[in-house]
Amino acid sequence: MTTKRTLTPPPTLPTGERLLTIAEAAEVFNTSERFPRRLIAERRIRFVKLGRFVRIPESAAHEFIANGLVEPLTASNVWRAA
Repeated sequence: MTTKRTLTPPPTLPTGERLLTIAEAAEVFNTSERFPRRLIAERRIRFVKLGRFVRIPESAAHEFIANGLVEPLTASNVWRAA
């Protein structure tokens, strides 16, 4: 007796936004899985709990990256930095 498994679409928020697994978030950050887990443990990123499962909204991952973006120095303010 064989059963066919059908692929279910990834979970989404009511707004239609995709929810990332820890592994998928690690790929977005280009890090190991430990990094997104640490961000969640330290409450430094928004996340969703689905029972025992934890998901990160795709926008939260991109927002975290954007907030960490450091703009390059220009020639006029090189000597005024930090």
